[in-house]
Amino acid sequence: MSRRESQALDPAVVDQAIHWQVRLGFNQPDEQTQRAFEHWLQQRPEHLLAWQRVKALGDEFAGMPAQLSRQTLNGAHHGIRRRESLKLLGLLATVGAAAWLGRDYTPVPAMLAQQRSSTGEQRRVQLDDGSLIQLNSDSAVDSVFDAQRRLIILRRGEIIVNVGADEHAAQARPFWVQTRDGVMRAQSARFLAWERDDGTLLSVQGGTVAVFPGASQPLEAGSSVQAKNQVLFTSSGAREYRDNGLDLWSWSDGVISVRDMRLRDFVAELSRYRPGVLRCAEEVAERRISGTFQLADNDQVLALVAQSLHLHIDYRTRYWVTLTAAS
Repeated sequence: MSRRESQALDPAVVDQAIHWQVRLGFNQPDEQTQRAFEHWLQQRPEHLLAWQRVKALGDEFAGMPAQLSRQTLNGAHHGIRRRESLKLLGLLATVGAAAWLGRDYTPVPAMLAQQRSSTGEQRRVQLDDGSLIQLNSDSAVDSVFDAQRRLIILRRGEIIVNVGADEHAAQARPFWVQTRDGVMRAQSARFLAWERDDGTLLSVQGGTVAVFPGASQPLEAGSSVQAKNQVLFTSSGAREYRDNGLDLWSWSDGVISVRDMRLRDFVAELSRYRPGVLRCAEEVAERRISGTFQLADNDQVLALVAQSLHLHIDYRTRYWVTLTAAS
């Protein structure tokens, strides 16, 4: 493999290339869109390299389920957002094609993690120190325990941690959770960590958790999060999390519980529990929903939501579903 072929790429540039692949390949591009793409392509050499790698994945769509074929995707008349395009390429990655994008960007570490959950699955993992880890849908973790520390590496998704007493150790070891945005430290606590597009969300239900944004930050930079509080942090710092109506902890009981939540946010949350793309039309995106719904059958959830908000469910395929206003 040449140096250029193995060159690591900025994930943001890969995101842009995926965006263009989706816009040009899955929608009908107009002349203005084509000109904008060509301008982006010529801006930096890395853009061309990222495009070549993402474009190389296009021919692998033949290996995906028939419902996700190019004919189906070409039938979608509305543009799709980054979250949705990444889900589509995530499905493609299951046949191995996405590995060429670069080690730091691909799902390979998560696929090889010690503990994983599939889409729509929740798992409970009991650790030797007495800790309990609950994995939400499509999540993955590794654990590294030694004489000095207990470390959980969140590779993808969302977990709830009940920190154990570590009774069999000579002395209680600090408990760490590492994400791409930094690390958290707890001694005796129950907390939730969710790696999102906009950062890592930490919600503490019991005890205290210290947060250290960024891999290179000194330990003194940490701030403590007390029970009944939550923060959203990135590598550059932490800020208060703004509640959007979702009960963050409800998935551990197999439900999604919301209060006066925008439909667009509800759909984005529910989409985490089913393969493919679930979306709503802009005309209904601001409608509000409240209730508690069983995650075991999210088609039934969609039916209930459609009935209460007077929506139509457009099943283009099992993997491409859109909520629109009922006629």
